[in-house]
Formats: sequence, C-alpha cells, structure tokens
Amino acid sequence: MTKTFHEFVAHRSPALSRTAYLLTGDHQLAEDLLQSALAKTYQHWRRIRDSDPDSYVRRVMYHQQVSWWRRRRLAERLDPEPTDRPGDDHSDATALRLTLAAALRQLTPRQRAVVVLRFYEDLTETQVAEVLGCSVGTVKRHGHDAVRRLRAIAPDLVDRAAERSPR
Repeated sequence: MTKTFHEFVAHRSPALSRTAYLLTGDHQLAEDLLQSALAKTYQHWRRIRDSDPDSYVRRVMYHQQVSWWRRRRLAERLDPEPTDRPGDDHSDATALRLTLAAALRQLTPRQRAVVVLRFYEDLTETQVAEVLGCSVGTVKRHGHDAVRRLRAIAPDLVDRAAERSPR
C-alpha cells in the first residue's frame, strides 16, 4: 500500500528522531539532521515510497551526519558527570540513559552509527552495511571496536546489559 509522504513522516518521525539523536548526541543537531534527511527523502519520494523508506532515511541521516562531522570537525564536549538540578529524575533508567549517551559520544561517528543501527535499530550486519555503504566485514570491525571501547569507557553498561539479558 502506498503511503503519502505526510503519513510516513507522521508515523515514523518519533523513531527516526531517536535514531538521529543517537547518531548526533545532541537534540538540536538531531532535529536538523532529521529535517535535512526528510527533505532529501521528499525529493525522491515517488521512487522510494513503495520500497523501504525507513532504510532510505537512515542512510541519508548517516551520510549527512558524516558529512557534517567531516566539514566541521567539532570537538565533542563531554561532561564527565552531569550536574544535578532540582526536579531531575534520578531513576536507574535515567542514569543508564545518561551513561549510554556519554559513552556513545566518545565513539567515532562510524562506530556510533554501527552501534545505533545494530543494537538500537536491531538491523542485521548486512542491513547495516547496506545503510552505511560498506562491507559486512567493515561493520563487524567497527562493531567489535565500538563494543570494546564501550566496555573500557563504561563497564557498568556491560554489567547492566548482562543483568537484563535472558539466560
């Protein structure tokens, strides 16, 4: 069934926005990234609407993010400890989310993309390779390096993941 572009955006924007945030680590940049990707998607909507528009948008977001990163080469700022403010949510879920976000910001853009697409978007290595325009071996290498780096940066993430996984 053919969806209109408006229906696609209304239905998929929340999930695509989360992916954009995980790729950028910044809410405003994520909004810009998603808006830019959707604008490019709209230009090609007739061609992609009946195939897999989600994959197309993710691919555009990844390539746009890499382009911005190469062009700007901005040093990412990282607060080692978030400051407490009155009214902040101090639940375990919030602490885990902050730890994960801080750890993801320390990965290279390609490692971050592999982690987000493999473990958050739950894509296969083959699908990730297709989105990133590289080989499956490259995806495996970046994934391996990213997980190793995450274990060094935030070992408590690995402990929490082990606690939550079914045995």
